[in-house]
Amino acid sequence: MRILLISDIHANLAALNAVLADAGSFDRVWCLGDLVGYGPEPNECVERVRELRRYQCLAGNHDWAALGKLDLDDFNTDARLAALWTRQTLTADNRAFLDARLAAIGPLEDRFSLVHGSPRQPIWEYILDETVAAANFPLFDTPFCLVGHTHVPVIYAETADRPLALLPPENHPFALGGQRLIINPGSVGQPRDGDPRASYALLDTDALTITYRRVEYPIEATQQKMVAAGLPPRIIARLSYGW
Repeated sequence: MRILLISDIHANLAALNAVLADAGSFDRVWCLGDLVGYGPEPNECVERVRELRRYQCLAGNHDWAALGKLDLDDFNTDARLAALWTRQTLTADNRAFLDARLAAIGPLEDRFSLVHGSPRQPIWEYILDETVAAANFPLFDTPFCLVGHTHVPVIYAETADRPLALLPPENHPFALGGQRLIINPGSVGQPRDGDPRASYALLDTDALTITYRRVEYPIEATQQKMVAAGLPPRIIARLSYGW
């Protein structure tokens, strides 16, 4: 089975459409949360994912913020302003869709756990280094845990000592092998690894491989829509730098 693995779309329809066009055919979509927040097209992105039908979709912290399920005082000023704008913009139908999402799902295909942040704190915790990864490996039972939230593509491999952080090469299948792994495909709509291209991955559950991919999209078109919506300048500018 070929699964499209996406996360952190953040209401960036141009980036999402570029990923869908680049991915080719797939059997399922696993979306690891944060469909909305930051970007200018929350309704369009929710509806685009819903059109795919064959999906498993999680809730992320920005999805919950847009629904009023998190205290916005926990967000920085720009994220808070974007969440308030998103809250006012979402249709009732799309709010209901987001409200029905869980922060964790699994196991899927008997081997995969899905969370937005981490097994320890599915909505909020960032797995940004080996120390945090080490604390989370005992908290899921499947061989593989798929996460988003950090906007950085990476794989953490469990070892006898300290987990090993890996960045598989772009466009080359990476064998998942016998090690337990925490896998982050990066962000579709708000990359933060210094590369502004949309980031995603393709998971082959038969061959047990994952292929990381990057695709360019019209960043300026998204930025123009953000300007028109009155979204904060800093979150508009950062799209150009992937940071």
